[in-house]
Amino acid sequence: MDVDFIFKIAAIGIIVAILNTVLIRSGREDQAMLTTLAGVIVVLMMIVPQISDLFSTMKSLFDL
Repeated sequence: MDVDFIFKIAAIGIIVAILNTVLIRSGREDQAMLTTLAGVIVVLMMIVPQISDLFSTMKSLFDL
């Protein structure tokens, strides 16, 4: 895993947190929740291939 990958996830978290705060203060709690949910889904879609690569590496490492 590269350091850039961690920075991308952190940037998405910061952007989602700012949008969440702005939307809540403007009285749009439903849209704030959807924005947070979208951020979580995007990060999960980024992490799943990395986890798959991890399991592939573990499988080849232990010759399973």
